[in-house]
Amino acid sequence: MEPVIAVEDLSKEYPMGEDVVKALRAVSFQVEAGAFVALMGPSGSGKSTLMHLLGCLDTPTNGRYQLNGRDVSHLSRRARAEVRNRHIGFVFQSFNLLPRLSTLENVMLPLLYRRPGQNDEKRSEKELAELALQQVGLSDRIGHKPTELSGGQRQRVAIARALVTNPSLILADEPTGNLDSRTGADILDLLAALHENGRTIILVTHDAQVAARARRVLHMQDGRIVSG
Repeated sequence: MEPVIAVEDLSKEYPMGEDVVKALRAVSFQVEAGAFVALMGPSGSGKSTLMHLLGCLDTPTNGRYQLNGRDVSHLSRRARAEVRNRHIGFVFQSFNLLPRLSTLENVMLPLLYRRPGQNDEKRSEKELAELALQQVGLSDRIGHKPTELSGGQRQRVAIARALVTNPSLILADEPTGNLDSRTGADILDLLAALHENGRTIILVTHDAQVAARARRVLHMQDGRIVSG
């Protein structure tokens, strides 16, 4: 089976005045379908840069990134936006929910951004959002606004939003960073359950206890993967 992610000699450099910052240095690895991988490292290790490249939020300076067998290394901004919408679900530390929208409306957003004809499902956007909220245990909070939810519930809404397009890959960037330890453990339990149901998940963290919940840990340092 072809891997979901195949990265080869991926590098990213940023100009800083007369100097060049090498944020990522010839990184290579693969992630199989259904894997649960933690990307771990201290601040400045390159994990956030790698996360941006894997999420098609940026393009590498050098190297190759294949997602589901397609080279997405140097796509245009518009093409990368389409890849993100169809194939990648994002979960952020700060939830990134729109406060004026209901839980249901927040989860529906990725579907509404699609061009006409892009939705392969026979279900409506509302039905798909309801199904995603059911998967994260929030069917009874459909009409609530984010301000009416706890931190853990808001993160569950964010996870439902990531699931609603049935993506090939879920990227979770410090998903427990704004939560207390007990609520954070609940969110990790949910991610583990999604993995058991076949989801491919990459979890970015600096916390060894959080990384331990994954099945594989890639350790980063100075822009390189040093183990995993």
